[in-house]
Amino acid sequence: MVSKKSAAGLAAAVGAAVLLGAGSAQAATAPGEAPAGPTALAKTDVGQALNGTTTGLGYGIAPIKSLRLDPWANSSADFLNNGAVLQPDQGLPEVGTGTLTGPLSAGGGVKDLPLVGGLTGLLPG
Repeated sequence: MVSKKSAAGLAAAVGAAVLLGAGSAQAATAPGEAPAGPTALAKTDVGQALNGTTTGLGYGIAPIKSLRLDPWANSSADFLNNGAVLQPDQGLPEVGTGTLTGPLSAGGGVKDLPLVGGLTGLLPG
């Protein structure tokens, strides 16, 4: 049975051997010879690179925006389903917690929240 310490040491030794082996292969060329392989890197198309990044980021972020935040939503154990309402004097409209907790208690995600939901439209996906 191999212990974790010896496995980590073995992995470090293999990594060092690979790195040293790659360095010695480059050093093996004579000073007057040109190194094998391409001499210049290809130009990077910035537009395509940004398009690929935002597309990949969109696929990664889209599920997070609709992720259900309240695991007990639509159940009898949902503590966000209980609300408190305050009726102020002088004919002002009532103020309650249902406006903030209602979207979560219905099983919504970050995109369904009253204030934060509008900001999630700025994220790709």
